[in-house]
Amino acid sequence: MRYKRLVLHIMTAILILYACTKDKLNQPALGLVDEATLANKNGVEGLLIGAYSLLDGVSSDSYGGWSSAASNWIYGSICGSEAYKGSYAGDIDQINVLSKFTSSPSDAGGDLDRKWVAVYAGVARANSVLRVMRLAKDILPDDTVQIHAEAVFLRAFYHFEAKKMWNKIPFVDETVTYSAGNYYINNDTSWSFIESDLKYAMDSLPLTQASVGRANKYAAEAFLAKAYMFQHKYWDAKPLLKDLIENGKTARGDKYELEKYGDNFNPETKNGSESVFSAQTSVNDFGSGANGNFGDGLNFPSSGGPGGCCGFFQPSQWLVNHFRTDTATGLPDLDHFNDGVVENDEGYASDTIFTPYTGTLDPRLDWTVGRRGVPYLDWGPHPGMKWIVAQGYMGPYTPRKNTFKESQAGKYSNVEGSYWVPGLTANNVNLIRFADILLWAAEAEVETGYPDKARDYVNRVRARAADSSGWVKNSDNELNAKAVTRNQAEFDVINVPSFTGIQPFDWVVRKDLDQTWVLLSVKPDGTKVWNAYNPPRYKIEIYKDPWTDADFARKAVRYERVLELAMEGHRFFDLVRWGIADQEINAYFQKEKTRRDFLKEPTEATFTKGKNEYFPIPQNEIDLSVDAHGVKHLHQNPGY
Repeated sequence: MRYKRLVLHIMTAILILYACTKDKLNQPALGLVDEATLANKNGVEGLLIGAYSLLDGVSSDSYGGWSSAASNWIYGSICGSEAYKGSYAGDIDQINVLSKFTSSPSDAGGDLDRKWVAVYAGVARANSVLRVMRLAKDILPDDTVQIHAEAVFLRAFYHFEAKKMWNKIPFVDETVTYSAGNYYINNDTSWSFIESDLKYAMDSLPLTQASVGRANKYAAEAFLAKAYMFQHKYWDAKPLLKDLIENGKTARGDKYELEKYGDNFNPETKNGSESVFSAQTSVNDFGSGANGNFGDGLNFPSSGGPGGCCGFFQPSQWLVNHFRTDTATGLPDLDHFNDGVVENDEGYASDTIFTPYTGTLDPRLDWTVGRRGVPYLDWGPHPGMKWIVAQGYMGPYTPRKNTFKESQAGKYSNVEGSYWVPGLTANNVNLIRFADILLWAAEAEVETGYPDKARDYVNRVRARAADSSGWVKNSDNELNAKAVTRNQAEFDVINVPSFTGIQPFDWVVRKDLDQTWVLLSVKPDGTKVWNAYNPPRYKIEIYKDPWTDADFARKAVRYERVLELAMEGHRFFDLVRWGIADQEINAYFQKEKTRRDFLKEPTEATFTKGKNEYFPIPQNEIDLSVDAHGVKHLHQNPGY
């Protein structure tokens, strides 16, 4: 599904064959194929694959990269307080501008315009499928229905992406021509167009698909439920969510179930039973990594670790503090989580001794955030500052959900190129996973007057997190350890001054102590200086007391979404649909300004209610909406 060049190869081959049968003076322009030429089953299928291929937001550099990523790591997570830009001051600083809500319609960095172009390129590709399909003579009626349903599903997805970014957007169907300004005529703020497409897709798509990356009935049903949740149509969403929970299946027919938490972010276990719909990725097929997770290619530790570049998307202290739990109950502190901090190694060089936080934590933290001393997949204990570009500028943490294992390098990561290209991976982008469905169901129950039913759904999510078989543990460090010792005598062999088979930042797993010892340095006399790391201390429980208070239940459900879906691009859009973005984001700024100077310099970060819920429509797109009569069809969002 991710072979993006397939469409180009199909078009080129068809063009060559077509040109050979025509008079040389009657050839179409090189590189172009008219719709009539593609009006057959193979041509339509190629166009449909092309429409799917933009699900990750990236077709080529012309459609952006990080700025149009399907993960929405900038717009959903950084703008939603879960992370800082990362890297160093001045490196793609327009992300800071976006995160501080000081961006303008001109958007000098072009990020917003690239996102706009990417989603409307997806709309255009879906519409091309619908137009060309009607010209084809060799497509059977049943195939026609399925192709139509897949195309309108994709069109709804791309419009949905635009809708949650800008609200007042043009809705473009296959009847619209793309002359200057014309496709903006349908510009409005309703959801009816998206709903209509999703309803048709839900009613027409099959229960399963031959290709795992294609949408089935349940994927369409999930996006329709999501559209209802964004509109507060909770009674409409509830039966869809109930059906998805009881009957929903993946495209290959697996019943929706929660998997081990980390399996959702592992390229070896992608498309599992929790995957409702994902943007498919692959590497080492056509070279250059173009089919890999291109949009998240910047989001790896700076050097020495996975990807080798570029230190972006660093989790915020605000996010990390959410994962503190009560040592007795194993529950989060919904109101005072940010009063204290999970201690970190900011200011500690990697070769100085550091003791990680010893309080109890939700285990999902260490599948979400890389922090010093904690196993980072099979790369060993996170070394801290060594992997951070500018720790004093953007903090001590690295992202984790998009990362591949060292043992997967070259198979599930790109092997070609330099700079940041080796960081491209075969990690799918989870657009909707089953945990999201369960938490929407919990939210819908709260908002329709059944808070204790919401508790059942939240507890189902928490019970999965509480299963210790899916926790980060000391044994994760064994694969690439220099040694695994089972008693003091075995360790003493390594620790003698004359032993040179271990170098600084290598590690030894001590099974007798259930610890990992990292060698920090070797003194001139050969004495070794070690940092001993205990496994993280996890404590998580379900909610045992009945939920009778709707306000508490609402707060608990929303908090659980942070814990479960952190760094997955949802938070900002959740805050907007709940109508509390100004309260939450400004409270975040107030606290986080004391931790990170970039939020005060050169301009103060602030969120303006009635304005910043939606991003400015790119001025370039407004200028392009002027028709031949000088009439402007696209208008700016309020406040810009």
